[in-house]
Amino acid sequence: MIDTAVLIDVLEDDPAFGAASALALDARAEDGLTICPVTYVELAPAFEGQRALQEEFLAGVGIRFTENWTSEDTLAAFDAWNAHVRRRRRGEGSRRPIADLLIGAFSLRFQGLVTRNPADFRTAFPGLTLHDPSTSPPA
Repeated sequence: MIDTAVLIDVLEDDPAFGAASALALDARAEDGLTICPVTYVELAPAFEGQRALQEEFLAGVGIRFTENWTSEDTLAAFDAWNAHVRRRRRGEGSRRPIADLLIGAFSLRFQGLVTRNPADFRTAFPGLTLHDPSTSPPA
């Protein structure tokens, strides 16, 4: 699974993270790369809402974008959101967009998540393998 920020790094050739993110994708390409439907939606502004351009980019990088959301994903997201809101009510935790929790829940079915923001996922999904291209070499 690939988090949205990693794709934007590559798309925009980000000076700080673009090369590391591209290397992380290359290193995992053989295992198969995919994105969550939420990531597909989050990418829309980067392509000015032009699906054909977005899908051309994803295909060019070798990323599948048609993986279906399952009821298992919904249940994992439900549990993560409930736990997050409970932590926030106790004054713990940070503001996290629900999109991160949806992406994390979806990623549980796969071999991990490539993200520059592992802290956004670690508490909610302690069993999720996280790969941070900005701090570690690709595996």
